[in-house]
Amino acid sequence: MISLLVAFAVLIVGYLLYGRLTEKVFGPDGRATPAVAVNDGVDCVPVKPWKAFLIQLLNIAGTGPIFGALMGAVFGPVVFLWIVFGSILGGAVHDYMSGMISERNGGASVAELSGRYLGVPAKWIMRVFSVVLLVLCGVVFVTSPAALLAKLTPDWMNGTFWAVLILGYYLLATLLPIDKLIGKLYPVFGVLLIVMAVAVLGGILFSGGRFTIPELTLTDLHPDGTPVWPYMFVTVACGAISGFHATQSPMIAKCITSEKQGRRIFYGAMVSESVIALVWAAAGVAFYGSTRLLNEALAGGASNVVYEISTGVLGGVGGVLAVAGVVVCPITSGDTAFRSARLILAETFRLEQKRIGNRLLITLPLLAIGGLLTWFALVNDDGFGVVWRYFSWSNQTLAMIALWVATSYLMREGKYRFGSLMTALPATFMSAVSMTYILMSGEGFRLSGAVAYPVGVAFAGALFLLYAVCFALNHRRCRT
Repeated sequence: MISLLVAFAVLIVGYLLYGRLTEKVFGPDGRATPAVAVNDGVDCVPVKPWKAFLIQLLNIAGTGPIFGALMGAVFGPVVFLWIVFGSILGGAVHDYMSGMISERNGGASVAELSGRYLGVPAKWIMRVFSVVLLVLCGVVFVTSPAALLAKLTPDWMNGTFWAVLILGYYLLATLLPIDKLIGKLYPVFGVLLIVMAVAVLGGILFSGGRFTIPELTLTDLHPDGTPVWPYMFVTVACGAISGFHATQSPMIAKCITSEKQGRRIFYGAMVSESVIALVWAAAGVAFYGSTRLLNEALAGGASNVVYEISTGVLGGVGGVLAVAGVVVCPITSGDTAFRSARLILAETFRLEQKRIGNRLLITLPLLAIGGLLTWFALVNDDGFGVVWRYFSWSNQTLAMIALWVATSYLMREGKYRFGSLMTALPATFMSAVSMTYILMSGEGFRLSGAVAYPVGVAFAGALFLLYAVCFALNHRRCRT
């Protein structure tokens, strides 16, 4: 338990110190934001800071800080370190820079930003890559809450029934102006999510010794011998660092009314999500008593594990409320996943989005594809697992690219020395993670560690060397 409490404390200190340093490097000023300068009544709409924070938190807090944290906990309490330092040094910096650079560019998507700061080929790669990722996110965030809701309702309300209803809600959330549905529901859902995380934590801490939170150990406790590197760093996605957030932050960048709000909204929401991830990682091992038993429980589905922990810790009524909070989490990321995909495609095809017809033209095909993939995930035994694993890798690869975009932006702005290193170092780390994983994993090339490890390190090293060369050339040009 001491390790968990220390982890919470480090996250708070990280927000206060490193978050402020990140803000200082970027340098927010008093310029007009898209919400003020554009204000189109659909996507660029002024939103109060506290509402913007809760919307951002729910946008990014999909199943990652819950399902991902539970699956990451199978490696043991070492997952606490990744959640804490991955968030402070990587994830929160990633989210802040993605949101603020987008705001400086009129609310542009991560795909458009890639084109502006990494070149035209990167823009087209990211257009395709980010839309595919967002559709996968939407599917993940349909199947997981549908499975949980099916457990709480009569048999005729099965997973398919709830999936259809959720997709119907996604249609409305994708089409309507952001302040009409999302802006009204998310503050309520945000409070529910936070209360439920606190309730689960309280149930574990004050169980009278029934549950014991393990202390930190660097030993890999995965029962199947799966190595921590790179698997844990991909499994725990949204709880530490997630490329999905780079697709969500531009949405709120269109709604903030001052650049000075950025640290609280972008950096703060990521740290808050990491707190939720810590709660569920600790609850997973504490409830089942060992990583072996947790792993066996996860074989029956992450939704089952969430249901068992919630009802086992809080009892019937409290368990239902906790599961409701967990259901809200993915649903309120799935809707904005499809909304972000609509915005990226609208940028690509230059379709203005004030007209409902243009919004329907993009939204209906997106949801049709999402529906087909959801059906695949529901009718196949490991359908969700397959979609989740491909989502996890593409998610972390997108985080890598978004951090390199931020690095290029900072160098162009003359933020040399520590400024660009703040994003270049986590970008290099995630480059090694992504390359090593795709070479080793069953979803990738299934190569041995003897090949994957050195190739992953070499790939990351080559990118950092390219950064160092660009750094030196630009710095010299700037000085002369």
